[in-house]
Amino acid sequence: MELDALFLSRLQFAWVIIWHVMLPAFTIGTASYVAVLETSYFITKREIYLRLSTFWIRIFSVSFGMGVVSGVVMPFQFGTNWSRLSDAAANVLAPLLAYEALTAFFLEAAFLGVLLFGRNLVPRWAYLGATLMVALGTLISTFWILSANSWLQTPAGYELIDGRFFPKSWIDVIFNPSFPYRLTHNVIGFYITTGFVVMGVSAYLLRRGTFAEEGRVMMRMTLWLLTVLVPLQMYVGDAQGLNTLQHQPAKLAALEAIWETGPSMPLTLFAIPDEKTATNLFAIDIPYLGSLIWTHTLDGEVQGLNAFPREDWPPVVIPFFAFRAMVGFAVIMLGLVVWGNWLRYRGRLTTSPLYLKVLQITTPIGFFAVISGWLITEVGRQPWTVYGMLRTADSVSPSLTGLDVLISLIGYVTVYLFVYPTGILLMYRIVRKGPRLASTGEDDSPVKGGRPDAPVIAGAVEN
Repeated sequence: MELDALFLSRLQFAWVIIWHVMLPAFTIGTASYVAVLETSYFITKREIYLRLSTFWIRIFSVSFGMGVVSGVVMPFQFGTNWSRLSDAAANVLAPLLAYEALTAFFLEAAFLGVLLFGRNLVPRWAYLGATLMVALGTLISTFWILSANSWLQTPAGYELIDGRFFPKSWIDVIFNPSFPYRLTHNVIGFYITTGFVVMGVSAYLLRRGTFAEEGRVMMRMTLWLLTVLVPLQMYVGDAQGLNTLQHQPAKLAALEAIWETGPSMPLTLFAIPDEKTATNLFAIDIPYLGSLIWTHTLDGEVQGLNAFPREDWPPVVIPFFAFRAMVGFAVIMLGLVVWGNWLRYRGRLTTSPLYLKVLQITTPIGFFAVISGWLITEVGRQPWTVYGMLRTADSVSPSLTGLDVLISLIGYVTVYLFVYPTGILLMYRIVRKGPRLASTGEDDSPVKGGRPDAPVIAGAVEN
């Protein structure tokens, strides 16, 4: 059996990024949520915000640690598996990744220690400032990482010299055509993901009948946020779709399984795309709706895959079904928000058994939507690493063998299947214990010799 280094490298990268992206999707939102809770505590002096902040800092510390470890693997793979891409695009990508480390990672690292260990060691205003800086650091990190990824999707501001990309305009490189849309879409998606986790945790506490006050505060606060962000995300997603139609028409054709260019395109609700025959089997179409969604006119023209050379086609099946999954999750989330506001109006938001049970079941729905979106983004970009300029097949390390990648892939799979369940179990144990009153000193000696026993204990020390 011949092992294909290219296929295995793509599989390995997909495995790593799918697991990793779930952590920024959670830590970015959690850091901002903790900042909101700390600000509320600073202003109102209500202890419930202190208890909630301490509770979510514990969860954040576990998630953040997992994210740092899995995040290190991502740039590491550029050197081991994708050296040709690194050689060709280093002059553009390396500074962007360096900016992320200098402006975001250092900021987070500097103030994370205060967040985890300093509540009892610094003034209250300084602790609040550290909380805000950690939240800001996660957003700055998102800015640079998405700028780099968006440049791969819609490269701009560069010139080619001897087969290598060199920046001509850093403004055009950073703010490439898809970047503003993708940054907004992702950050909102991360906040929504965290919001449904908070809703699920609050529902769990309310159903157990423990920490009911904390559960009610979390649910009411978060529902207001989701009421704004879920509809806004649909609007931003539509704007990103129009951007994709303009700059990556082959990707759009793939995620809609459109084969022939034409006006007045229908919207395919379901089908089984057949790439060999360039047809859709068992298709369920709604006339004109495709053109209306993608061009905002009933007779708008949308390019089909047959307008492009077959060797430039992205895979169709994965983007097609991932897009429908993402839209389906969005509709469910919108339904939960509408349902929640109806219950709020009826005065039953935190007492409806069915709604609380559904919220628990749908706790990970944001993660599913994020993964679906990344499958659309990354698989739909194929067969390119730098869209339209550098093929994936020409980006893999030339000395790499299939056996090399297989060994590392097995290692990654083994480690991730150990680390992630362990991390999830730790966070679940924190949730089970609930927002304890550790901040009032129920632990006899959480700090010994000036050093905390553990970050989750240090985060519980009262100011």
